[in-house]
Amino acid sequence: MKHYSAVQTIVAFSLLALLPLNAADPKIDVFKTATCGCCAKWVEHLKANGFEVKVHEVPSTAEYRQKYGVPDKLQSCHTAVVNGYAIEGHVPAREIHRLLKTAPHAKGLAVPGMPAGSPGMEGARSDAYAVVLFDERGGTSVYQKYPQ
Repeated sequence: MKHYSAVQTIVAFSLLALLPLNAADPKIDVFKTATCGCCAKWVEHLKANGFEVKVHEVPSTAEYRQKYGVPDKLQSCHTAVVNGYAIEGHVPAREIHRLLKTAPHAKGLAVPGMPAGSPGMEGARSDAYAVVLFDERGGTSVYQKYPQ
C-alpha cells in the first residue's frame, strides 16, 4: 500500500511541474480586419514571444476600441485584450509582458498610428516611437520609448 502512495505522489508532482508550462502563455484576443498584413505580422510577433493568440477578423476595429476604452487619439489598426488590459496597435510583446507582470492600475497600452520599425511594421526604415499607458479617463503617460 505504501508503494502505491509513493507512486501516486511522484506522478502528482510530475504533473504539477508541467502546469506552469501550460499556464505560462498569456492568452490574448486580437481584433483585426482580414486585409491588414501588418496586423498578421504583429500576431506572429506575439506568438514568437510566448502569447497564445486568438485572432478575430472583424469588418472594423472601431467597435472594439470603444468597447475596451481606447481613446481615439491612440488609434491604430488593431485592438487586442489580455488579462483585462486593452492593447492598441503595434505594442512590443516585451511591454505587454511587463504590463502583465507589474499590473498597474491602467486601461491598457497603445502605440498610436503605425510607426515604421515597430513589431509588424519592420522594414528599411525605423522611426522613433513611444508605447503609451492609458487610463479609463483617457489620461496617458509614456510607458517606454523606442529610439529611431
